[in-house]
Amino acid sequence: MLNKRLNLTIFSVLFAASAVCAATPASQKNAPPVPDLSGFQAVDMPYDKGEAVLLTWPVTPADVPGAVYQVYASAGKDWVKAAELPAASSLASEVELPFWAWKRDAALHAFQAEMPALFPGFKPGDGYSFKVKYVNGKTSLESAEAKVAPKANFFNLNRVNNFVLLVTIIVVFFWTVSHAKRKGLFIRRIAGLDAIDEAIGRATEMGRPIFYSTGIGSMSMVPTIASTSILAEVAKKVATYDTQLKVPHFDPIVMTVSKEIVKQAYTEVNRLDSYRDDINFFVTQDQFSFAASVDGMIHREKPAACFFIGHFMAESLLLAEVGATTGAIQIAGTEQESQLPFFFTSCDYTLIGEELYAAGAYLSKEPMLQSTLKVQDFGKAFVMVAVAAGSVLVLAGTIYKWDTMLYVVKHLFKGY
Repeated sequence: MLNKRLNLTIFSVLFAASAVCAATPASQKNAPPVPDLSGFQAVDMPYDKGEAVLLTWPVTPADVPGAVYQVYASAGKDWVKAAELPAASSLASEVELPFWAWKRDAALHAFQAEMPALFPGFKPGDGYSFKVKYVNGKTSLESAEAKVAPKANFFNLNRVNNFVLLVTIIVVFFWTVSHAKRKGLFIRRIAGLDAIDEAIGRATEMGRPIFYSTGIGSMSMVPTIASTSILAEVAKKVATYDTQLKVPHFDPIVMTVSKEIVKQAYTEVNRLDSYRDDINFFVTQDQFSFAASVDGMIHREKPAACFFIGHFMAESLLLAEVGATTGAIQIAGTEQESQLPFFFTSCDYTLIGEELYAAGAYLSKEPMLQSTLKVQDFGKAFVMVAVAAGSVLVLAGTIYKWDTMLYVVKHLFKGY
């Protein structure tokens, strides 16, 4: 009796279910899913200069292959189609912002609308409207309209790693300045600069002049600026020993600056009475005419020391070779790698690479210049260590599939 009642109950349930299924239209059973666009938002793009808008909306099961999202923008009247995106793309987890400035949410779509490209007359602060439309075959759904007024942001959190690095460099710089004033800073010996005293002393003993050339560069070039700083220290020693100094120039502006530098050097050692305006003189602005003229002076006057420091090109060997025939001590330095071999073969000492730029701090012992040089060394050491550590971490993350670590390392090193 109990089994009969149980069978009757099961039969009734199955009959009712089949009746409901039969009553459901076939079109409703086969209808594709539609997304929920009620969460569509338009906000000002963070960390930019006010020229972009960030659009977000939820990821739903309706994001199937073949479906697309159409993004529309309006400045008040007509709607402009900004983009058409595959429904399975443009996720918030794909936005290229660092982990400290952006939440990688795989449950959201995200699209960055560049306003100047959409509206040529765009101005930050103006109001704009946005909407997104879902299209999948004949199925379509449109979101509600969202308004936003993009504006410039005061702080770019995207570059906070660079800001931290800058603050660190500033702190290290002031620490090195303080340390240099109290105890001094160690700078390795540079043979070419140590030989300056020897060259000037030899010229003084022999009663022969010293030739100093700043090259053929303009005053705006870094090698020329470095050369003038070395000229100042050479001029101080020359004034102290009362030796004859001659500085031929290719550029009249460099000549004018050098005149003031040499005059100041003579003043600092209280030998202004020995200063002459013709120490610095203009020759010509033709490259090989300049080389020929200086070669003639060197050949006739047979200086005891020659300095070729600055920007040199093809005239480098022409100058240094003639100086070598006179038996002069020659000290050279240039940033042009193609000219260094000529200086190596024809000069006694050659400043290589950054020795040229370090010369001013090395000779003057000025705490501020020494600190700048030391901070550069710390910066190079930091970059080398960071590159080595970053390479090891990326390699380990790739081998062991540590995606989170790869993501963190990538953004820590981005833009630095």
